Amino acid sequence: MRLVFWAGFWAFLVDQASKYLVVHTLNLREIGQIDVLPPLLNFHMAWNEGINFGLLSNSAEAARWILIAIALGISAFVYYWMLKDRPQKLGLIAGGLLIGGALGNVVDRLLYGAVADFLNMSCCGIDNPYAFNVADIAIFAGAIGLAIWGGTKKQA
Repeated sequence: MRLVFWAGFWAFLVDQASKYLVVHTLNLREIGQIDVLPPLLNFHMAWNEGINFGLLSNSAEAARWILIAIALGISAFVYYWMLKDRPQKLGLIAGGLLIGGALGNVVDRLLYGAVADFLNMSCCGIDNPYAFNVADIAIFAGAIGLAIWGGTKKQA
């Protein structure tokens, strides 16, 4: 289970460090947008009070605590699942990524009241209006990884 810890630790650390850098050091909170490699990569500050794509953002305070509880519950469930049906190496890394990313977004909700999203990517004439963060990448990669490498027990 060391792999779960280290994958989660690094996902969490990179997520929180990147958010600190862009929100506080680059002052993206005030600037709003920085073109990094336009149009492919831009930093675009977005405070997500809901879930993906701003869903549930109308009831911010209630949603904040519900989403914190859900993220902690999912993290605990994934950890328990990996204890009971221990996956191979890639599955353990995937579980750690998911847990680390979820905890990164929990910390945002506790500190800021919303998740700090700042990565925006567009390509090929398609203008993407949504922003995401490193934790979202870790959660997505972890979920896909768990779907592929999630367990060792065979179903009859």
